[in-house]
Amino acid sequence: MNKSIALLSMVFLLAACSRPLARFSYTEEKQKAPTKVIFENESQKADTYQWDFGDGSRSSEFSPSHVYKSSGNYTIRLTAEKGKKTTTVEKTIQIKAPDVCLVEIETEYGNMLVQLYDATPQHRDNFLKLAEEGFYDGIIFHRIIEGFMIQGGDPESKKANAGQPLGSGGPGYTIPAEFVDSLAHIKGALAAARTGDQVNPEKRSSGSQFYIVQGKPVKEEELAYIESRKGFRYAKSLRDAYAEKGGTPFLDRDYTVFGQIIEGLDVIDKIAAVKTDQRDRPVKDVKMKISVIK
Repeated sequence: MNKSIALLSMVFLLAACSRPLARFSYTEEKQKAPTKVIFENESQKADTYQWDFGDGSRSSEFSPSHVYKSSGNYTIRLTAEKGKKTTTVEKTIQIKAPDVCLVEIETEYGNMLVQLYDATPQHRDNFLKLAEEGFYDGIIFHRIIEGFMIQGGDPESKKANAGQPLGSGGPGYTIPAEFVDSLAHIKGALAAARTGDQVNPEKRSSGSQFYIVQGKPVKEEELAYIESRKGFRYAKSLRDAYAEKGGTPFLDRDYTVFGQIIEGLDVIDKIAAVKTDQRDRPVKDVKMKISVIK
């Protein structure tokens, strides 16, 4: 009897030793969304791995990384497999909401993370409202001028035929200008498009159309000329930003700047380089999707 128990115990012990052991740790680039989490696989005796990141995304990499775009509590599951034998371990991670207002513009050329400014509340709130409604999803960048800017936000572009003129569509309202001394058209600036001064002397912004500045290198002499012509002075921080990144300063105080690209400046260059027709519309549509980071 004792020999049978000992033998059975040995069988169970051998079976347990042959099972894979699932274990992992992780590090966060930052605790607030959006953030990349890097996972370190510490499993043993496994051949394959299945990760569930808790937000609908999965991976079979050994030690993957994953970007969480929204705040929340996420349960990560790692299943270690060896043949038909598996073990699973779970951990819950908390991603906090960002301190500033952020949106992400997704394109086939990459994504751009945009900070919307509290100093321009009407433009900020309107952009957030449209993004949350899905207004921009499937809309194209319909006007692109390399060395200047990329423009989108015309709802008529969603189903536009090739070569169709665009740029006059919108949600049916405009927004009062919100010019702020500390906000300027440096590279990556998000600004509101509008109709010209002749029909729009108040410089009211389009309700949906916007552009992102690519711009060109800016010299001190150009800033001095704009100051003398428009009657204002640039702060040193803006002079330094123009010197470092370039931009389109001749638009300052005429078009409302209400955001800035903080990640993905290279995406602007990629989009600006696409082939366009005589109306500056890309020959191949460049679609966007805009999501609010919460």
